Amino acid sequence: MRRLIAALLLSTVVGAATTVQAADPESCRTVRISDLGWTDIALTSNTAAKILTALGYQPEMQLLGLNVTYEMLKKGDLDVFLGNWRPIQDEQFKSYYDEGSVVPLAVNLEGAKYTLAVPKYVADAGVKSFDDLAAHADQFGSKIYAIEPGSNQALLDMVAADRHGLGKWEIVESSEAAMLAQVDKSIPKKEWVVFLGWEPHPMNMSLQMEYLAGGDLEFGPNFGGATVRTIARKDFSAECPNAARLFSNLVFDLAYENVGMDMIMNKGETAENAAVAMMAKHPEKVEKWLDGVTTFDGQPGLAAVKTAIGE
Repeated sequence: MRRLIAALLLSTVVGAATTVQAADPESCRTVRISDLGWTDIALTSNTAAKILTALGYQPEMQLLGLNVTYEMLKKGDLDVFLGNWRPIQDEQFKSYYDEGSVVPLAVNLEGAKYTLAVPKYVADAGVKSFDDLAAHADQFGSKIYAIEPGSNQALLDMVAADRHGLGKWEIVESSEAAMLAQVDKSIPKKEWVVFLGWEPHPMNMSLQMEYLAGGDLEFGPNFGGATVRTIARKDFSAECPNAARLFSNLVFDLAYENVGMDMIMNKGETAENAAVAMMAKHPEKVEKWLDGVTTFDGQPGLAAVKTAIGE
């Protein structure tokens, strides 16, 4: 009996050790991540990519539009996206969530906002709300500056429905960088400009700007008050539990992202270097992110990441 008990205990220990050291299958080594070209997503995605590389994975960043991102997640051609801004995307891409082809892994940011904004001198002149825009069509040139095509559906629908008297206005779709270049060009001349603003973003640190009220139908209450989620293709967590655990742990905050994004946009750092610098400044976050996460071959994950970022 003693021999039987000893054998059972040894089996249990070996089994537990195997469980602890179990790695994701080889099919999970390459992790495909969508990058929209948004600075906040560049920071968070490069953070994930740097950690994955240190763990022995092979992250593959793909620059995609928002519509393409959802469709590729649905088809299984993409694994993860860290930029699900809610509620705006949940409404625009409702069918993907309803059918279960796209699933949430974690809320990676709270307290965000996303709506139209104007320079402070425009707000001081009386433009405080979406409903104030139409009366100043000539000063604005009847234009609203937005970001990449596929990311502006709420504004396009607003114009199509002639809400707020903006039925004849143009939504100028370009990119985050081009939109902000237009704003930077307009402000020194005190020209009137209305644009898509959001936080986290260094624009909140570098620009004197105010968000417009009254866009609840387009972007939700509280100036488009939002949370940001990490989402994945439907089978990712089941097939790649260790990588999925990392993405579930990756949680940021507004101050962290504002500073990291400022490094990229205003300090000349690459997104990868900014990600590493921010991790080095915040080891407490890195420890939480690596909780329960191993390297690809099953070794302790935190030690590998600390080595990679020079701690």
